[in-house]
Amino acid sequence: MASFTKDQWMTIITFVVVNFCNAMCVSMQAPFYPREAVSKGLQVWHFGLVFGAFEITVFIVSPIIGANLNRFGVKRTLNVGIGAVGLILIGYGCLGLIQDGKIFLGMSFVMRIFEACGNSMFLTGSFSAIAREFPDKVASMFAMIELFFGVGEIVGPVVGGALYEVGGFTLPFAVMGSILFLSSIFIYFVLPDTPRPVVEVDENCVKPSMKNALTKPAILIALFKVGSAAASLGFLQTTLEPHLHDIKPPLSSFQVGALFMVVGGTYGLSLPLWGYLCDSKLTKNSPKFVEVIGAIFITSGFLVLGPFKYLPFKKSLVTIIVGMTIHGFGLGASVVGGFSDAHKSAIKAGFPDTIDTYGLVSGLWTSVFAFGAFVGPTFGGILYDAVTFRWAIFLVVIGELISLICLIGYLCYELCGTPKPDYQRMDSSRDEVPDLQNGYGSTQPGNGGIPVAGARIRKYSESVGRSYVASAVARSMSVSRPTGFTSAGLGVGSQDRRRGETDPLIA
Repeated sequence: MASFTKDQWMTIITFVVVNFCNAMCVSMQAPFYPREAVSKGLQVWHFGLVFGAFEITVFIVSPIIGANLNRFGVKRTLNVGIGAVGLILIGYGCLGLIQDGKIFLGMSFVMRIFEACGNSMFLTGSFSAIAREFPDKVASMFAMIELFFGVGEIVGPVVGGALYEVGGFTLPFAVMGSILFLSSIFIYFVLPDTPRPVVEVDENCVKPSMKNALTKPAILIALFKVGSAAASLGFLQTTLEPHLHDIKPPLSSFQVGALFMVVGGTYGLSLPLWGYLCDSKLTKNSPKFVEVIGAIFITSGFLVLGPFKYLPFKKSLVTIIVGMTIHGFGLGASVVGGFSDAHKSAIKAGFPDTIDTYGLVSGLWTSVFAFGAFVGPTFGGILYDAVTFRWAIFLVVIGELISLICLIGYLCYELCGTPKPDYQRMDSSRDEVPDLQNGYGSTQPGNGGIPVAGARIRKYSESVGRSYVASAVARSMSVSRPTGFTSAGLGVGSQDRRRGETDPLIA
């Protein structure tokens, strides 16, 4: 971090502060919204749909935003997204003045859907900006943002509940909505500008589109792993509390909430480790190995939580804590590994190293996470009522085993299959291929110092298309970025930044 530029530090500070505030606003409703809804004559499944509408909207909207991120602009997307969420939350607080339950429910749906659209804009934009600003530290920076987002989700319900006790339904939304709106102003003044880069068109690059991305096995596997991990978390949010009803002595609501903090705590503490491993060169494909670890941990954690019929122990508070701890570590590995893997796999598959690719992949990641967060509690609740928790856990276990098989199969194919040429980092200011030694007028031993016409150094533009290696290098050099927010990147020297160029995301 000592080598980070001023623009990079401003980017980190901006996203840490705003993600923390955003997470507080997203999670603060849990302690008091259900109580308010019931007081207006609504049933549990009614406001359950309100919360579910948020995830479904994120699932639908995020890929669209990601695919058009370059057209909107990163900074504008962030500003509009977080500012809109702030204003909508202030309006949400006014719903407490409505006494009719049906109108309250309908307006809650409308507000929640618009809130999800703004949140999708902010998340997709922030993830894309991180991938662009820190090309060599994507996983580590993502882990840092997720850490503060997780802290915000823990603090949010506490702050929301306290404000509700002081000022009723309206005050939490008015306070937190105002904070988010001020955050959009903070982004406008603090976040470095992102001038649109001049992109050299390379006919060998894969066009960034959802269709092309979803036809790449490596990207699909990473996205499926993220979705299954999100489903595991949503599953517990619905089924853990009833699963604990026969624990002796009985647990209070505070103690049940503390168990969820076990997942959040282990998840947050493990994120820097998983980020470091994903960015390391310990293996040929470090993110996928991290995902394998995540799949094993989540599967093991759920078998302990059940507990699985053939394990030599029965359900107790100790086994619940152990299972939640293991699950938290696995969740962190899956989320960080999946994000890093999806971006790196896209570049390896030939997608251009541009904001179009970052936006597309970030949008798909946000979308599948939201879909998993919807599927987990929905089908988990149905299976819990039908076959009890001990057998319902196999919804998650089977999903993780499928992920594990796909990941191991892909790694074996990658390690044992025909090796492909590696992408090479090249200085785009040099218009030549550096690995050719002899040029016109070179001298060779034994010729008496007489210049000979050796092989001429080919211009880079002449070498494109001559070989597979050359075209691969061309894809890795497809962007020339101007100075400012887009040009900063870890490992890029000051001279490179003055020329307005940086290394691609993945070498």
